[in-house]
Formats: sequence, C-alpha cells, structure tokens
Amino acid sequence: MRQTPVYIVCSPRPLVGKTLVARLLSEFLLLKNGNVLAFDVNLKEPSLLEYLPDITETAEVDDTFGKMALMDRVIINDGVAKVIDLGFHVFDEFFEMTEEIGFVKEAVRRGITPVVLFLGDTDRVSARSYPTLQRQIPRSSLVTVDNEYIVRGEMPEAFTTGKTLHIGALPTFLKTYVDRLSFSFTDYLRNERDTSTELHQWIRRNYMSFRELELSVILQGS
Repeated sequence: MRQTPVYIVCSPRPLVGKTLVARLLSEFLLLKNGNVLAFDVNLKEPSLLEYLPDITETAEVDDTFGKMALMDRVIINDGVAKVIDLGFHVFDEFFEMTEEIGFVKEAVRRGITPVVLFLGDTDRVSARSYPTLQRQIPRSSLVTVDNEYIVRGEMPEAFTTGKTLHIGALPTFLKTYVDRLSFSFTDYLRNERDTSTELHQWIRRNYMSFRELELSVILQGS
C-alpha cells in the first residue's frame, strides 16, 4: 500500500524553533516531491502561513468542527505529504483529541504514517509533556528535534531514547537573515553559487537529515 506521511511539528512551549523546523521540512518536501500540504495551527505571527502561503492552510483545533476539519484533510492517503505546525497553545488539546479518536491506529489502517517531531528543551513543561507522546506514538514515529540554537548543552536523556534529529545553531546574524518572511531555503540553495557558505552547508545538512527521516518513514510503513 502507498504510504502518505503526516509530520506533526510540536512543542508545549513557544519560541523553540518549531515554525523554523516546519518551514525547512515543508520546503524540503516541496523540492523533492513537487508538492506538500502544510497546516498552520498557531496564535501569533509570523507563522508558517506567512512564510509559505502557497502551500499552507490555517487550521484550528479549539472546537469539534475545527478538529474534524483538520483530521479529514490529513487522514487521506493521496500520496501528498502533510506538515502540521502545531502551536504550543493547543499541544495538550490536540494530542488528547488524537488519543480519543484513535488517530494513530486509523492512520495506519489507511496507509498514513504519522511522524511527530517534538522540539526538545530542558524545562519542566517539555519533560512533563513528552511521556504523553510516548504513550500514544510508536517509538519509530516519535522524533526528538535537538535545536542547538535553543538547547545549548546536552539534551535531557529522557528525550534521547528514540530517534533524534539535530538542527545546528546558526550565528545570530544568519538567524535574523533566514527569519525574514521573504527568505526561501530552497531558493538560496539554487541561487547561491558559493556552496561553501555556512548557510548553504546548514541547509544541505538539514535537507539530508529530512531525507534520511523520510526513508525511515517509508521503510517502517512498508
């Protein structure tokens, strides 16, 4: 059966680089596959919709109608990868909902492969929220994102028992550069002739990491 991945990028805390990861992943999937559908579930701007308006829709999970509308879009095995940029304000509510409706089992039955990318951090809120995901998400589908820009030291051991995706820290001036709404990671790769620049290498490393993750998703779903 054809497998359609649904990537859920999340954290119970704000300002941990969640939308940055969702942007990177969405642009990688668009470059590789030619299509991707992203959903923005956030309170504040700039959000994923502001960066990638052509491939992003807004979504809400504050009420039953919003939850069902989102689930109806992501539970379709159409071969188009989905990316959900899940705001911290609905972290608990979203995963309570997915547990109640048996989202993971239903997704697998339909040929959907859910992958949760959890932005790890050293705070108590993150440590308290992670076990919720471990109870619900298969270990092979739960990925801790180690964002070096946020976590300057070692990632807490509790987050490193499964898959880990490392995002290296950019210098502040480059971080400011990529945070511009007009910036595109893929366009930079295509237009920057000097492939030795720090930003070029950083984007390539992240795209390669996503490629490896995608391959593992395909293998686990086959």
